[in-house]
Amino acid sequence: MRELAMNRWTESHPVHLEVDYPERLDRLTTLFRIVLSIPILVIAALLFGTDSEATYNEAGEAIRSTGRGIGASLALATALMILFRRRYPRWWFDFAREMTRFGGRVFAYMALLTDKYPSTVDEQAVHLEIDYPDASQLNRWLPLVKWLLALPHYIALAILGVLSLLAVIAAWFCILLTGQYPRSLFDFVVGTFRWWLRVAAYAFLLVIDSYPPFSLR
Repeated sequence: MRELAMNRWTESHPVHLEVDYPERLDRLTTLFRIVLSIPILVIAALLFGTDSEATYNEAGEAIRSTGRGIGASLALATALMILFRRRYPRWWFDFAREMTRFGGRVFAYMALLTDKYPSTVDEQAVHLEIDYPDASQLNRWLPLVKWLLALPHYIALAILGVLSLLAVIAAWFCILLTGQYPRSLFDFVVGTFRWWLRVAAYAFLLVIDSYPPFSLR
C-alpha cells in the first residue's frame, strides 16, 4: 500500500501526502471519536499550543500579553538561520518534519480518515514526506515576507476548511449508516490538508521558495 501511495505523489513538489483509503471503518469508534480523541488532543495541545505571558499594572489590569508556541518559535528561528547563515540544519528539519507528521496523524484521526489511533512514532495510514532543502539555494530574504505573501492561500483555506468540516460531518453520518467514507468526501478532505501542508511548507517550514499551487492534488 505504501508503494502505491508513493507512486501517486507529485514529484515536482517537496511536500508529498497520501492517506490510505479505508474500505471499512468502525462505527462504534466513529460515534465516540471526539471522546476517544481527548488524550491525544491534550498531547497535541501541549506540543503545538502557545504559552502566554501577561504583564499587569497596579490595578490588576493586563497591559501587555505575549504568547508563542513551538511551531511559531521554530519558524522564526529557521527564518533567522536562513537569513544570517544560509543553513537549515538537518536535525532541525527532521524535528519540524516529525512534528508535522504527528499533526497529520492526529488530523486524519479527527477527520475520520482512519480508525488507527494516532501514533507518536509510526507512520500508520498517513504517508507524509517533505524533501530536505538545500539552504544555499533558498532566497535568504523571502522568509521575512513569505507569511504575508501566502495571504491569498489563507483566504482560500479558510473557505476550504469550512467545507471540509461539513464534509467530515456528512462522512460521520455515512460511516454510522454504511461503515464507509464516501470516496469523493475523503479525497476532498485529504486534498484540503495537502493544500494546507504545502502552504505551511512555504510560509512556516520554509523548505521551498516557489509559490504553492492552488490545487487539492
